[in-house]
Amino acid sequence: MKYVENIQQVAELTPDYLGFIFYDRSPRNFEGIIPELPKSIKKVGVFVNEYIEIAVSLIQEYQLDAVQLHGDESVEYIQKLKEAFQTAEEELITQLKKKRKPRNVEVIKVFGVKDEFDFTVLKPYETEVDYFLFDTKGKERGGNGITFNWKVLENYNSETPLFLSGGIGLKEIPEIQKIVNSNLPIHALDVNSKFETKPGVKSVKDLAKFKKELFTN
Repeated sequence: MKYVENIQQVAELTPDYLGFIFYDRSPRNFEGIIPELPKSIKKVGVFVNEYIEIAVSLIQEYQLDAVQLHGDESVEYIQKLKEAFQTAEEELITQLKKKRKPRNVEVIKVFGVKDEFDFTVLKPYETEVDYFLFDTKGKERGGNGITFNWKVLENYNSETPLFLSGGIGLKEIPEIQKIVNSNLPIHALDVNSKFETKPGVKSVKDLAKFKKELFTN
């Protein structure tokens, strides 16, 4: 998401998450103001190999509920990010003299997939992340608008819930329904470019149609 009015319109559809990309090479790079959202909607910050200090600063500034790591972030990077955020939260609570626990932020680690994938690389991450996200490996760091071979997911052997992404649009609904109804631990669907009228602007009409058809057919 990028523009206030569009954010508010999409929020009326009550998605579980809304994503904000903090990556200056992306046409969807977010630099604006996030309007007041229903508490049920989690704000996700999308980062690509970002400096930990900058990521923590943005998490706090925008009160993000989750981070989606879309680069080459290692297990060590994630550990340091979580530690740095907790330290920053504790310092903020001390400064504000408020009695509350430090916030927890969900961690979503992205992996690019095309026609095959070595799922053994996920093992070291399992104790550090809340979710995995599988997106299409392409020229850009996401938002390529094409699907990967979803049959690859038949070999997924982790208990960590996952986000399915990569070129999901209205035409993909029948295939998505099969995957959602399989034994895979699908937590969420990440939709983006196929619902855009231009980078960062989502078609509310198409999103509403997607949500209705996905759960009624």
